[in-house]
Amino acid sequence: MLSNLHFDEQTLSQRLMNHRREFHRYPEAAWREFFTTSRIASHLENLGYSLHFSDEIILRSSIMGRDEVLVAQAQERAISWGADITYLAHMDGITGVGAVLDTGRPGPVIALRFDIDAVEVMESEEDAHRPRFLGFASLAPGVAHACGHDAHASIGLGIAEVLAQNKDQLNGKIKLLFQPAEEGCRAGKAIAESGWLDDVDYFFAAHIGMNVPSGTLVCDPQHFLCSSKFDLHFTGKPAHAGIEPNAGQNALAAACTAVSQMLAIPRHRDGMTRINIGQMHAGDGRNVIPASAVLLGETRGENRALNSYMFQQVENIAEAAALMHGVKVKLCAQGEAIGLENDRELVELLESVGPESGFTDVLREKDFGASEDAGYLVDRVQSRGGKAIYCLVGSDLTAGHHNGDFDIDESRMLPAVKLLLNAVNALQQPLLRVGSAPEPSITSK
Repeated sequence: MLSNLHFDEQTLSQRLMNHRREFHRYPEAAWREFFTTSRIASHLENLGYSLHFSDEIILRSSIMGRDEVLVAQAQERAISWGADITYLAHMDGITGVGAVLDTGRPGPVIALRFDIDAVEVMESEEDAHRPRFLGFASLAPGVAHACGHDAHASIGLGIAEVLAQNKDQLNGKIKLLFQPAEEGCRAGKAIAESGWLDDVDYFFAAHIGMNVPSGTLVCDPQHFLCSSKFDLHFTGKPAHAGIEPNAGQNALAAACTAVSQMLAIPRHRDGMTRINIGQMHAGDGRNVIPASAVLLGETRGENRALNSYMFQQVENIAEAAALMHGVKVKLCAQGEAIGLENDRELVELLESVGPESGFTDVLREKDFGASEDAGYLVDRVQSRGGKAIYCLVGSDLTAGHHNGDFDIDESRMLPAVKLLLNAVNALQQPLLRVGSAPEPSITSK
C-alpha cells in the first residue's frame, strides 16, 4: 500500500476559490480560451508538469465549430488581459493544454479531463448576483462561465498541485487534459483522434451541478444523448421587392420552410429524439429579396442510430426546401457528441471513496439527459482496453446552466478534488486495480 497523499485542506480550498474567480472574471468561449490556457499552463509548469499543446493533443482536421476571425480577436484580447506570449506561441492558435506527471516508476496511466470554455450568454448585472457584488463578474460582454467550467479548471489545478507535491508516493503516469471547446461538442472528437489518450488505462471526467444538490455524488449518470450541431447556409439571389420580385431567389423563404418542416419531424418510436433551431439570420433590408439565410440548429438522440435518423431528416428537408425556392444550401457540421457508458469497476470505486471524500449522499444513477463532448474521449479509451467514467458532483445553483444568473456552491470544489485524488491513489495499488475494495487514500490537515 502506498503512503497517503498529504495536503493542507484549508490552503487548497482557498486556492481553488481564487483560481475559480480568476477564470470566472476572464471567460472565453469555445476555441478562444487563450488567456485561460496561458494561466493554466503557467501553474502546471511551475508544478513540474511536462506540457503538451496544439497538434500534440488535437487533430486539426477534426476540429469543428471554429471561427478564425473570432479566434484572432480572442488572441488579441488575451494579450490585453496579460496572457503569456510564450504560451500563446506554443498554442499555435489552438487552445487547451495537456499535462503529464511521469513518476518514472511502473504503474498505470491515469487521465483526468477538465473542460475550460465559457458560454455565450450575458452575465447578470444585478447587485444580488454574487460574482457581481464580490467583484469577479465577467469582463467580456456576452460571455460568461454559466456552466461551471471555471470550477472544473480550478479542480484540475487543485488535483495537479496535490499530485505534484506527492509525486514520490505515486507510480505510473498521470495525464491531465484541460480541454477547450466542450460547449457545442466541438473538440472531443479532435482530441480523441489525436491519439493523446491511447495509452490511458483509466480515464475520469466530471461535471459540477447538473441539477444535483450540494453534498451529492452521482457515480453513474445515465442517458447521455448523441448530438449533431449544424449550420445551414441558404444562398439565393437579391432583387428589388417592388420592381421585380420575380427576379429574386428568396433564401429566407427557403430557411423558413426548412424550419417549419424540421420542427415537424416525427419523433422516433424506438427512443428519445430532439431537434432545435436556435438561431436564424437572414436578409439585408425590408425592400430586398433576401439572398442569404443561415440557420443554427442541433439534433439529439439517445443513441447513434436515433440521432442519425434525425440528422438525415434535416439533410433531406434542407435540400428539398432549397429546391422548392430555387436556392442553394450548404450544411456545415459545427459539433458532434456520442453517448457514453461508464465502466462498472470505476463506478464501484467512486461509490466506495465518495463518503470519505466529503459526499453525504452517494447515488449510483441519475438521468443526465444532455450531450457531452467527453463521449469521444471515453470511447477512445475504452476501445483500446482502458476503463473510463463520467460522474456528477452536486452543487446548489442560483440558476440553471447557461443562465446569466448562474453561480455554483464553491465549497463543493474541494470534495471533487478529494474524490478524484482518492480514485487515483486507489488505482495505484495492484490489488485494487483488479477489484479489491479501496482503503482511505488521502489525508488532509
